[in-house]
Amino acid sequence: MNLAEKLKGGVIMDVVNAEQAKIAEAAGAVAVMALERVPSDIRAEGGVARACDPKIVEEVINAVSIPVMAKCRIGHIVEARVLEAMGIDYIDESEVLTPADEEFHLKKDQYKAPFVCGCKDLGEAARRIGEGASMLRTKGEPGTGNIVEAVRHLRLVNQQVKQIVSMNDDELMTASKDLGAPYHVLQQIKASGKLPITNFAAGGVATPQDAALMMELGADGVFVGSGIFKSEHPEKYAKAIVQAVENYNDYKMIGELSKELGSAMPGLDVHSLSLEERMSDRGW
Repeated sequence: MNLAEKLKGGVIMDVVNAEQAKIAEAAGAVAVMALERVPSDIRAEGGVARACDPKIVEEVINAVSIPVMAKCRIGHIVEARVLEAMGIDYIDESEVLTPADEEFHLKKDQYKAPFVCGCKDLGEAARRIGEGASMLRTKGEPGTGNIVEAVRHLRLVNQQVKQIVSMNDDELMTASKDLGAPYHVLQQIKASGKLPITNFAAGGVATPQDAALMMELGADGVFVGSGIFKSEHPEKYAKAIVQAVENYNDYKMIGELSKELGSAMPGLDVHSLSLEERMSDRGW
């Protein structure tokens, strides 16, 4: 069983230092994602968002016993190789950071470290799998506190998987062309009736109800970034979101978990974002 399978049913939290990593671990996170700025700060501050300072990654690794992930820019070979050399548990080739290459993604099967990548539809998911990703996450719209895009992406991927399963071989070849998806990946999906790798939800998760919704819709787990450490009480939010994911169909419990948490992170209407501001449109 690979690491992604072991993380199923859990919450992975963005952290920017060792102290936040300890909070995440204490709350029950199954892994943490080290980065210099959470997505909402990247949006607010602008500029070029790069891979995390290796010192921060090192401090997070030393602070917790759970797996540690870290982001590199799309197509940035050296950022990825540095993280691999540090012994990171997972590399996230992430659209949250400013892309280094607008044409080529990393050839992930050339690395020893496993990769997680974002997707907003099955074509994108299949291309990342074809490149060697061993874990997926919906892109959503990071740093907004708005769940609508994460819902859209997860529903679309699941709908397209169902369509692939029902196709004959002729239809599958046409779908490969239309989706821009490797034919052999679609064959795997048709044969197994599902994506061949784990698919978490991400992008806009801000409340325990949001996290439970993504599980209800079929996600294997949930990434939470700004939603925890931009809330009024991060420790309470972190624990509540973990428990909501673990008990996503216990609606009475989720109601109790959601009481008196304090203010959630400030949210953005995704429809107000320009094309340049939409992180989910980065990559292809």
